[in-house]
Amino acid sequence: MVQIAINSDVAEGFGAWSFGDDAGILEHVTAANVACGFHAGDPSIIREVCTTAAATGVSIGAQVSYRDLAGFGRRFMDIKRTDLVNDLLYQIGALRIFAETAGSRLNYVKAHGALYNAAARHHEHAKAIAEAVATAGRGLPLLCQPDTETWTVALNAGVVPLAEVFADRAYTAEGLLVDRTQPGALITDPQEVADRCLQMATENTVKAITGETVHFTQTPAAICLHSDTPGAANIAARLAATLRQAGVQLVGIGAGT
Repeated sequence: MVQIAINSDVAEGFGAWSFGDDAGILEHVTAANVACGFHAGDPSIIREVCTTAAATGVSIGAQVSYRDLAGFGRRFMDIKRTDLVNDLLYQIGALRIFAETAGSRLNYVKAHGALYNAAARHHEHAKAIAEAVATAGRGLPLLCQPDTETWTVALNAGVVPLAEVFADRAYTAEGLLVDRTQPGALITDPQEVADRCLQMATENTVKAITGETVHFTQTPAAICLHSDTPGAANIAARLAATLRQAGVQLVGIGAGT
C-alpha cells in the first residue's frame, strides 16, 4: 500500500495579523510545518497551533527560516554558515518546547521559503540545515527535495532526508520549483492539485511547466500544500479525499507516527 503524508505550513500569523486557515487545514493534513518565529509566527500562535495539532494527532515539524519577518522568509540572505546554524537551532528548540508542552513531540524539520530553495544548490546553507538538525538530535528527519544539495549534505551528516513533493507549485524540467514570480508557478484548482498529487504519490512523476515528465528518483514521503494558496483548506480536503479513495494511506511524519 502506498503511504504518504500531507503537510502544510501553519502558524504563519503574527500578533494581530492572521494568515491562512490553520484550523481548516489541520482538519485534513497529517503533518504541520509550524513557523518558528523568524519568518512568521509568534509564541501565542505557535502554542495554539501545536495544541490543535497534538489534539488531532497531526505530526508537528519545525519550519525554520532565514531571520526575515519583513520578507516572510522569501528573500535570500547571505548569512555565514555558523550564524545560520545557530539561528536554526534557536528555532528548533523553541518549537520543541511548544510541541512537548502540548503533549506531543517535535517530529521533523523543514526549511521555509528562500532557505529551502537556496539550499537546494547553496552548499554552505544546505550544510547549515543539516548541521542544525544533526545537533538537535533525537533522530529528527529532514524534509527536502531529492537530488539537491540539501539531500546530499543531509545524508553525509547522518541526517535522514525524506523526499517531499509540492501539491500547489509548478515544477521545472529539472525537478525544482518554478519561481513564484513566474506565470503558472502556483496551482489553485482543487481537482488539478488532487490529480497531480495522486500521480506523484503512485507513479513518482509529475508534468513540468514546460511539458516534460519529471521522474522523481526517490519515492515521495510527503506532499506539501502551502497555507497561503487561495482556498488551501478546500484544496486540502479534496486532496485527502482523492488520495484515500485511490487507496493511498495518509500517515504522519517522523518518529512515533
